[in-house]
Amino acid sequence: MQDDAAASARLWQKTPVPNLVRYRSSGTLFARVRVKGKLIRRSLETKALSIGKLRLADLEKAERQSAEHALECEGGKMTFGDALKIYRARLHGDPSLKPRTKAHREERIAAILKTWPALEKTDVRKIAKQDCLLWAAGYTTSAVNFNKTVQTLRVILEVPIEAGIRYDNPARFIKTMKVRLKPLQLPSRAQFHEMVKSVRVVNKRFSHDAADLIEFLAYGGFRKSEAENIRWTDCDFDRGEILVRGDPETGTKNWTVRTVPMIPEMRRLLERLRAERPETTASQKIMAVSRCNGSLRNACQRLGIPRITHHDLRHLFATTCIESGVDIPTVARWLGHQDGGALAMKVYGHLRNEHSANMAKRVSFDATPQPDGVTDTAGKAAEGGRVPT
Repeated sequence: MQDDAAASARLWQKTPVPNLVRYRSSGTLFARVRVKGKLIRRSLETKALSIGKLRLADLEKAERQSAEHALECEGGKMTFGDALKIYRARLHGDPSLKPRTKAHREERIAAILKTWPALEKTDVRKIAKQDCLLWAAGYTTSAVNFNKTVQTLRVILEVPIEAGIRYDNPARFIKTMKVRLKPLQLPSRAQFHEMVKSVRVVNKRFSHDAADLIEFLAYGGFRKSEAENIRWTDCDFDRGEILVRGDPETGTKNWTVRTVPMIPEMRRLLERLRAERPETTASQKIMAVSRCNGSLRNACQRLGIPRITHHDLRHLFATTCIESGVDIPTVARWLGHQDGGALAMKVYGHLRNEHSANMAKRVSFDATPQPDGVTDTAGKAAEGGRVPT
């Protein structure tokens, strides 16, 4: 017993907050709470004591609610609404999920209850495969929303399986829809510069700031939520890098901090902004506005080109990088993707027709003369000649 206690002390450090411990090797805070006799230890995904304290309270509340709901269903009866209460308690008590993720799950729950009105009061034992298939057949929405709604339904129906009330998940028979990516309709580089110029000459209150944001998004490939939280302290002009943290509360999309290279256009933009705002402090945000969709829409309309959005400027950055010769895994890392380039290959594998046509001009089967001193080994091999080793 003493040996176990000593080993535990080496791994875990107590904090001033009850039920909150710190893992010594990483410094990460963990909840260590007992609910209905069951010991729960879960990472709170933070090292900050103030944040850990708040997340601990949410987790404790969620686990106690979940345990109470489960106790109510111990008699072997559980409606979908009962399972939903348990799922919601877990959802909102999970510190690893961002607020937007939780809000999106609630949107999918609302879609399920709206399109299947009788489901909430239905005994989970009576939900059959055919019921799920009929619901799916009548549920009309985009492929992305359909798949996420089905995923949410499946997760909720896992709750009665865990409780031993039913042994299978009837929603597993619903086939997901194939998501077809829309072809990117991005402006050419000349059109982009004309678009920025068109926004600036409007000369309204925020038009100049909106043009700066358009360039900032396009030259850095940031998400809108990331761009609005980048400060001057995040810009390292000596190393030519920009640190991307995202929102202070929610972080970047994948909970990671990354650096983005300061391409020449970005450096010129930042140097101009510093010169225009000599009173700016290092801790201030770089961008004066957080959105520019209206300016983008109006500029595209004036120029007669397809409308683009904030996120399309991120696509424009990635496409321009790839067309400039940057390999896709590197571009994916700059964008903050965590898959080594798989998503980037899927989205940007087929680039603009202009770039494709230019690349095609390099492909030739002609036996062109080689420069002096260069041996056409491929040609000799094709003719049966001896290839030097």
